[in-house]
Amino acid sequence: MRTAVVVIGHGTVDDLDDLPAFLGQIRRGHPPPLPLLREVRRRYEAIGGKSPLHAIGQEVAAKLEARIGLPVRLAMRLWKPYPKEVLAGLLDEGVDRVVVVPLAQHSAHVYGEAVESAAGELAGEGRKSLRLLRASNWGREPSLTRAYADAIALGLRQTPDVARGHLRVLMTAHSLPLAVVRSGDPYESEVRASAAAIAEALGPDGPGAEVVFQSQGMGGGDWLGPSLVEGLDAARDAGIRHVLVAPIGFLADHVEILYDIDVEARALAADRGMSLTRTRSLNASDALIDALESVVRALLTAAG
Repeated sequence: MRTAVVVIGHGTVDDLDDLPAFLGQIRRGHPPPLPLLREVRRRYEAIGGKSPLHAIGQEVAAKLEARIGLPVRLAMRLWKPYPKEVLAGLLDEGVDRVVVVPLAQHSAHVYGEAVESAAGELAGEGRKSLRLLRASNWGREPSLTRAYADAIALGLRQTPDVARGHLRVLMTAHSLPLAVVRSGDPYESEVRASAAAIAEALGPDGPGAEVVFQSQGMGGGDWLGPSLVEGLDAARDAGIRHVLVAPIGFLADHVEILYDIDVEARALAADRGMSLTRTRSLNASDALIDALESVVRALLTAAG
Protein backbone atom coordinates (compact mmCIF):
# COMPACT_ATOMS: atom_id res chain seq x y z
CA MET A 1 0.00 0.00 0.00
CA ARG A 2 1.42 3.35 -1.04
CA THR A 3 0.50 6.18 1.33
CA ALA A 4 0.65 9.94 0.94
CA VAL A 5 -0.48 12.91 3.00
CA VAL A 6 -2.63 15.83 1.88
CA VAL A 7 -2.66 18.98 3.99
CA ILE A 8 -5.57 21.17 2.95
CA GLY A 9 -5.98 24.87 3.61
CA HIS A 10 -8.50 27.57 2.84
CA GLY A 11 -6.94 29.01 -0.30
CA THR A 12 -5.81 32.37 -1.60
CA VAL A 13 -4.86 34.00 -4.89
CA ASP A 14 -1.37 34.93 -5.99
CA ASP A 15 -2.66 37.31 -8.66
CA LEU A 16 -5.16 39.98 -7.63
CA ASP A 17 -6.84 39.71 -11.03
CA ASP A 18 -8.08 36.30 -9.83
CA LEU A 19 -9.96 37.87 -6.92
CA PRO A 20 -13.37 37.93 -8.66
CA ALA A 21 -13.22 34.19 -9.34
CA PHE A 22 -11.86 33.44 -5.86
CA LEU A 23 -14.57 35.44 -4.14
CA GLY A 24 -17.12 33.74 -6.37
CA GLN A 25 -15.89 30.40 -5.02
CA ILE A 26 -16.29 31.62 -1.45
CA ARG A 27 -19.78 32.91 -2.30
CA ARG A 28 -20.79 29.53 -3.76
CA GLY A 29 -20.83 30.67 -7.36
CA HIS A 30 -22.29 34.13 -6.84
CA PRO A 31 -20.15 36.92 -8.33
CA PRO A 32 -18.96 39.44 -5.73
CA PRO A 33 -20.56 42.89 -5.74
CA LEU A 34 -18.16 45.57 -6.95
CA PRO A 35 -17.85 47.28 -3.51
CA LEU A 36 -16.87 43.95 -1.91
CA LEU A 37 -14.33 43.24 -4.62
CA ARG A 38 -12.78 46.69 -4.24
CA GLU A 39 -12.58 46.36 -0.46
CA VAL A 40 -10.95 42.92 -0.57
CA ARG A 41 -8.47 44.12 -3.19
CA ARG A 42 -7.66 47.12 -1.01
CA ARG A 43 -6.88 44.83 1.89
CA TYR A 44 -4.59 42.64 -0.18
CA GLU A 45 -2.83 45.73 -1.48
CA ALA A 46 -2.41 47.00 2.09
CA ILE A 47 -0.36 43.88 2.96
CA GLY A 48 1.83 44.11 -0.14
CA GLY A 49 -0.49 42.86 -2.87
CA LYS A 50 -0.25 39.16 -2.06
CA SER A 51 -1.07 36.82 0.79
CA PRO A 52 1.78 34.52 1.91
CA LEU A 53 -0.67 31.70 2.71
CA HIS A 54 0.02 29.56 -0.36
CA ALA A 55 3.81 29.83 -0.05
CA ILE A 56 3.62 28.97 3.66
CA GLY A 57 1.47 25.95 2.86
CA GLN A 58 4.00 24.70 0.33
CA GLU A 59 6.77 25.09 2.88
CA VAL A 60 4.72 23.22 5.48
CA ALA A 61 4.17 20.35 3.03
CA ALA A 62 7.88 20.14 2.18
CA LYS A 63 8.97 20.16 5.81
CA LEU A 64 6.38 17.60 6.84
CA GLU A 65 7.43 15.34 3.97
CA ALA A 66 11.05 15.49 5.10
CA ARG A 67 9.99 14.70 8.66
CA ILE A 68 7.73 11.70 8.04
CA GLY A 69 9.25 10.21 4.89
CA LEU A 70 5.97 10.13 2.95
CA PRO A 71 4.84 12.25 -0.01
CA VAL A 72 2.99 15.33 1.25
CA ARG A 73 0.93 17.53 -1.03
CA LEU A 74 -0.83 20.83 -0.43
CA ALA A 75 -4.44 21.31 -1.54
CA MET A 76 -6.72 24.29 -1.08
CA ARG A 77 -10.44 24.08 -0.50
CA LEU A 78 -11.45 27.24 -2.36
CA TRP A 79 -8.64 27.84 -4.85
CA LYS A 80 -5.81 26.16 -6.71
CA PRO A 81 -4.46 23.58 -6.19
CA TYR A 82 -7.90 22.06 -5.75
CA PRO A 83 -8.28 18.71 -3.95
CA LYS A 84 -9.38 16.89 -7.10
CA GLU A 85 -6.26 17.78 -9.08
CA VAL A 86 -4.01 16.95 -6.12
CA LEU A 87 -5.64 13.54 -5.63
CA ALA A 88 -5.48 12.85 -9.37
CA GLY A 89 -1.75 13.51 -9.29
CA LEU A 90 -1.29 11.14 -6.35
CA LEU A 91 -3.24 8.43 -8.18
CA ASP A 92 -0.89 8.87 -11.12
CA GLU A 93 1.98 8.24 -8.69
CA GLY A 94 0.42 4.96 -7.57
CA VAL A 95 -0.91 6.18 -4.23
CA ASP A 96 -3.91 4.30 -2.88
CA ARG A 97 -4.16 5.64 0.70
CA VAL A 98 -4.22 9.31 1.69
CA VAL A 99 -3.94 10.83 5.15
CA VAL A 100 -5.93 14.08 5.17
CA VAL A 101 -4.93 16.78 7.66
CA PRO A 102 -6.87 20.07 7.48
CA LEU A 103 -4.88 23.24 8.12
CA ALA A 104 -7.94 24.44 10.04
CA GLN A 105 -7.76 22.61 13.33
CA HIS A 106 -11.25 23.52 14.55
CA SER A 107 -13.12 22.85 11.29
CA ALA A 108 -11.60 19.56 10.19
CA HIS A 109 -14.88 18.11 8.97
CA VAL A 110 -15.43 20.89 6.42
CA TYR A 111 -11.99 20.46 4.88
CA GLY A 112 -12.02 16.69 5.10
CA GLU A 113 -15.35 16.56 3.30
CA ALA A 114 -13.88 18.59 0.43
CA VAL A 115 -11.19 15.93 -0.08
CA GLU A 116 -13.71 13.11 0.28
CA SER A 117 -15.97 14.71 -2.32
CA ALA A 118 -13.04 15.05 -4.73
CA ALA A 119 -12.10 11.42 -4.23
CA GLY A 120 -15.71 10.44 -4.93
CA GLU A 121 -15.72 12.43 -8.17
CA LEU A 122 -12.56 10.71 -9.34
CA ALA A 123 -13.96 7.28 -8.51
CA GLY A 124 -17.12 8.18 -10.42
CA GLU A 125 -14.94 8.97 -13.43
CA GLY A 126 -13.44 5.49 -13.33
CA ARG A 127 -10.29 6.25 -11.33
CA LYS A 128 -9.22 3.89 -8.57
CA SER A 129 -10.87 4.46 -5.21
CA LEU A 130 -8.65 6.01 -2.58
CA ARG A 131 -8.73 5.05 1.07
CA LEU A 132 -8.87 8.25 3.08
CA LEU A 133 -7.72 8.60 6.69
CA ARG A 134 -9.24 11.91 7.80
CA ALA A 135 -8.06 13.82 10.85
CA SER A 136 -10.79 15.05 13.14
CA ASN A 137 -10.52 18.38 14.95
CA TRP A 138 -7.02 18.57 16.39
CA GLY A 139 -7.06 21.94 18.13
CA ARG A 140 -6.12 20.32 21.44
CA GLU A 141 -3.19 18.34 20.09
CA PRO A 142 -0.72 18.81 23.00
CA SER A 143 2.17 20.00 20.83
CA LEU A 144 -0.10 22.57 19.16
CA THR A 145 -1.31 23.79 22.55
CA ARG A 146 2.29 24.15 23.69
CA ALA A 147 3.22 26.03 20.50
CA TYR A 148 0.48 28.63 21.06
CA ALA A 149 1.33 28.94 24.76
CA ASP A 150 5.00 29.48 23.91
CA ALA A 151 4.05 32.14 21.35
CA ILE A 152 1.98 33.98 23.96
CA ALA A 153 4.77 33.73 26.54
CA LEU A 154 7.21 35.19 24.01
CA GLY A 155 4.77 37.97 23.16
CA LEU A 156 4.50 38.85 26.84
CA ARG A 157 8.27 38.96 27.24
CA GLN A 158 8.47 41.29 24.26
CA THR A 159 5.93 43.68 25.79
CA PRO A 160 8.00 45.67 28.30
CA ASP A 161 6.84 48.35 30.70
CA VAL A 162 3.22 47.21 30.86
CA ALA A 163 2.06 46.15 34.29
CA ARG A 164 0.29 42.79 34.32
CA GLY A 165 -2.94 44.35 35.54
CA HIS A 166 -2.97 46.73 32.58
CA LEU A 167 -2.47 44.06 29.90
CA ARG A 168 -4.99 41.67 28.42
CA VAL A 169 -4.59 38.78 26.00
CA LEU A 170 -7.31 38.39 23.38
CA MET A 171 -7.31 34.91 21.88
CA THR A 172 -8.95 35.18 18.48
CA ALA A 173 -10.46 32.82 15.94
CA HIS A 174 -12.37 33.42 12.71
CA SER A 175 -16.05 34.10 13.28
CA LEU A 176 -18.81 32.02 11.70
CA PRO A 177 -22.40 32.87 10.83
CA LEU A 178 -24.53 32.14 13.88
CA ALA A 179 -26.78 29.95 11.74
CA VAL A 180 -23.88 27.52 11.27
CA VAL A 181 -23.21 27.34 15.00
CA ARG A 182 -26.90 26.93 15.82
CA SER A 183 -27.15 24.06 13.34
CA GLY A 184 -24.84 22.05 15.60
CA ASP A 185 -21.38 22.83 14.25
CA PRO A 186 -18.91 22.26 17.13
CA TYR A 187 -16.62 25.10 16.07
CA GLU A 188 -17.26 27.48 18.98
CA SER A 189 -16.88 24.80 21.64
CA GLU A 190 -13.70 23.53 19.95
CA VAL A 191 -12.16 27.01 19.90
CA ARG A 192 -13.04 27.65 23.53
CA ALA A 193 -11.67 24.27 24.59
CA SER A 194 -8.41 25.04 22.79
CA ALA A 195 -8.21 28.42 24.49
CA ALA A 196 -8.75 26.80 27.89
CA ALA A 197 -5.98 24.29 27.21
CA ILE A 198 -3.60 27.07 26.17
CA ALA A 199 -4.44 29.09 29.27
CA GLU A 200 -3.74 26.02 31.41
CA ALA A 201 -0.40 25.51 29.67
CA LEU A 202 0.53 29.12 30.50
CA GLY A 203 0.11 28.28 34.17
CA PRO A 204 -1.57 29.97 37.12
CA ASP A 205 0.51 33.10 36.71
CA GLY A 206 -0.61 33.62 33.12
CA PRO A 207 -2.28 36.88 32.12
CA GLY A 208 -5.98 37.47 31.93
CA ALA A 209 -7.27 36.24 28.57
CA GLU A 210 -10.55 36.47 26.68
CA VAL A 211 -11.80 34.60 23.60
CA VAL A 212 -13.12 36.80 20.79
CA PHE A 213 -14.02 36.18 17.17
CA GLN A 214 -12.71 38.24 14.27
CA SER A 215 -13.07 38.75 10.54
CA GLN A 216 -16.85 38.63 10.35
CA GLY A 217 -18.21 38.62 6.82
CA MET A 218 -18.70 41.92 5.03
CA GLY A 219 -22.24 41.10 3.97
CA GLY A 220 -23.81 41.64 7.37
CA GLY A 221 -26.00 39.17 9.21
CA ASP A 222 -25.57 37.57 12.62
CA TRP A 223 -22.06 36.32 13.38
CA LEU A 224 -20.49 34.48 16.27
CA GLY A 225 -19.17 36.79 18.98
CA PRO A 226 -18.06 38.53 21.00
CA SER A 227 -16.22 40.29 18.23
CA LEU A 228 -12.66 41.54 18.38
CA VAL A 229 -14.02 45.10 18.44
CA GLU A 230 -16.17 44.23 21.46
CA GLY A 231 -13.10 42.72 23.10
CA LEU A 232 -11.20 45.95 22.56
CA ASP A 233 -14.08 47.97 23.99
CA ALA A 234 -14.21 45.77 27.09
CA ALA A 235 -10.45 46.10 27.57
CA ARG A 236 -10.65 49.88 27.32
CA ASP A 237 -13.52 50.01 29.79
CA ALA A 238 -11.46 47.92 32.23
CA GLY A 239 -8.57 50.38 32.10
CA ILE A 240 -6.32 48.12 30.01
CA ARG A 241 -3.40 49.93 28.37
CA HIS A 242 -2.09 47.16 26.12
CA VAL A 243 -3.68 44.25 24.26
CA LEU A 244 -1.76 41.21 23.04
CA VAL A 245 -3.73 39.44 20.31
CA ALA A 246 -3.10 35.70 20.05
CA PRO A 247 -4.84 34.35 16.90
CA ILE A 248 -5.19 30.77 18.15
CA GLY A 249 -7.72 29.89 15.45
CA PHE A 250 -5.18 30.46 12.67
CA LEU A 251 -2.02 28.54 11.82
CA ALA A 252 -0.46 30.90 9.29
CA ASP A 253 -0.27 34.51 8.19
CA HIS A 254 -3.00 35.58 5.78
CA VAL A 255 -5.17 38.63 5.19
CA GLU A 256 -7.06 37.92 8.43
CA ILE A 257 -3.80 38.27 10.33
CA LEU A 258 -1.78 40.79 8.34
CA TYR A 259 -4.67 43.17 7.71
CA ASP A 260 -7.50 42.44 10.14
CA ILE A 261 -5.16 42.41 13.16
CA ASP A 262 -1.94 44.17 12.18
CA VAL A 263 -3.64 47.07 10.39
CA GLU A 264 -7.30 47.35 11.34
CA ALA A 265 -7.30 46.12 14.96
CA ARG A 266 -4.13 48.06 15.78
CA ALA A 267 -5.77 51.25 14.56
CA LEU A 268 -8.94 50.49 16.50
CA ALA A 269 -6.91 49.96 19.66
CA ALA A 270 -5.10 53.25 19.16
CA ASP A 271 -8.46 55.00 18.77
CA ARG A 272 -9.30 53.62 22.22
CA GLY A 273 -6.08 54.84 23.79
CA MET A 274 -4.40 51.41 23.85
CA SER A 275 -1.43 49.82 22.15
CA LEU A 276 -1.75 46.44 20.44
CA THR A 277 0.68 43.74 19.40
CA ARG A 278 0.13 40.13 18.39
CA THR A 279 1.86 36.80 18.77
CA ARG A 280 3.85 35.35 15.91
CA SER A 281 1.97 32.98 13.64
CA LEU A 282 3.17 29.38 13.62
CA ASN A 283 3.53 29.39 9.81
CA ALA A 284 6.02 26.66 8.81
CA SER A 285 7.79 26.55 12.16
CA ASP A 286 9.16 23.36 13.67
CA ALA A 287 6.47 23.71 16.36
CA LEU A 288 3.70 23.36 13.77
CA ILE A 289 5.48 20.51 11.99
CA ASP A 290 5.73 18.71 15.35
CA ALA A 291 1.97 18.99 15.78
CA LEU A 292 1.20 17.89 12.22
CA GLU A 293 3.56 14.94 12.53
CA SER A 294 1.77 13.84 15.70
CA VAL A 295 -1.60 13.99 13.95
CA VAL A 296 -0.37 12.01 10.94
CA ARG A 297 1.37 9.32 12.97
CA ALA A 298 -1.67 8.86 15.21
CA LEU A 299 -3.88 8.27 12.17
CA LEU A 300 -1.42 5.79 10.66
CA THR A 301 -1.08 3.91 13.95
CA ALA A 302 -4.85 3.69 14.37
CA ALA A 303 -5.25 2.42 10.78
CA GLY A 304 -2.62 -0.27 11.27
